Amino acid sequence: MNENDTQTANLPPLKVHSRRERESNKCKIRAATFSPSNQWHDKIQTHFSTHRTEQSTRNNPNLQTNKRNPFPCFSIDASKTPNPATPLTAATPPLVVVGSANADISVEIDQLPIEGETISAKSGQSLAGGKGANQAARGGKVSYPTYFVGQVGEDAHGKLIAEALERCGVRLDCLSAVSGAPTGHAVVMLQSDGQNSIIIVGGATIKCCSERISDEDLKLVNNAGIVLLQREIPESVNVQVAKFVDENVVGRSKCRCIPVILDAGGMDSPISQEGLNFVDILSPNETELGRLTGMPTETFEQISNAVVKCHKMGVKQVLVKLGDKGSALFVESKEPPKQPFIPAAKVLDTTGAGDTFTASFRGGSWMATAAASLCVQVKGAIPSMPERKSVLNLLQSL
Repeated sequence: MNENDTQTANLPPLKVHSRRERESNKCKIRAATFSPSNQWHDKIQTHFSTHRTEQSTRNNPNLQTNKRNPFPCFSIDASKTPNPATPLTAATPPLVVVGSANADISVEIDQLPIEGETISAKSGQSLAGGKGANQAARGGKVSYPTYFVGQVGEDAHGKLIAEALERCGVRLDCLSAVSGAPTGHAVVMLQSDGQNSIIIVGGATIKCCSERISDEDLKLVNNAGIVLLQREIPESVNVQVAKFVDENVVGRSKCRCIPVILDAGGMDSPISQEGLNFVDILSPNETELGRLTGMPTETFEQISNAVVKCHKMGVKQVLVKLGDKGSALFVESKEPPKQPFIPAAKVLDTTGAGDTFTASFRGGSWMATAAASLCVQVKGAIPSMPERKSVLNLLQSL
């Protein structure tokens, strides 16, 4: 594949139908998956259909603190930004990520401390992160028009996050800075084998987050092509957004509906039934799947049984991230195609790998798996997320 081929190997749009249409069995469409032979082909069964709609760009009313896009000093300059924001067109309704933004305080250690023990870290650094910001950054890095809806504090960490997202080409019209709490942060304890343990302090993401997002933000959601949610924000917000997508059809054509993907990572509390009712795809890893269902998930058979319980809870599609065993998309009443793992040449840091996978799944499981494989070879969450060309080059080499 030469450079021109890379430029033209555009991802096919997700095919979207509403939940009501899916449940009435009107939609039986295939989504595209990238294969090592460089050919796009139908492989994974989903329930989406092609959609095209006129998109409206939203002008930023002001750049004052506590308002939309509160960091004017980080305004995008295409000549200086590695991934300038992709213009919206009728053919590319945006990815809208509603989620968390944290500063990742990463420390490298040989092993986790035991109770009462104090240890020294080899090194430490602060990087932009949070599941929502990570997924938005991934969308921007593959030159897909991406909006991030979230909150940060009026502090240096907030500016760190805004700057990182803009460098990735993410639109910050719906990023707010609040004065009532500092930017959320996470302590990432990174061990020498690349595995990590994380402690999250929600900060502005949780403490100053309203139980509902604004009508202005919902207008953006209504124009989305895909909506990504995670569990590092109040569940009431996730429910509001997913329910709005399912029920609000004003201004959309009959076939212009929006898939909602909920990443199960974040809070370890159960997901309410209302929270599951309006989700198109639930995406847990094995540990999260076991916690949500109360069932063992050590083998593929056990994982399949746990997914059946998710289906009984109302989730029609479950995308399970299996780490070094690959991934599998379970569609109710269908045999799951298990996606092989693409081994990483080296594993330096697994932080953000799951977010990279989820945000890349629009291009199919091969694309998502390749992106995650590259992600773990670089330290940090957002800095490790590969650009589109690197992913295609890896797939070409298989």
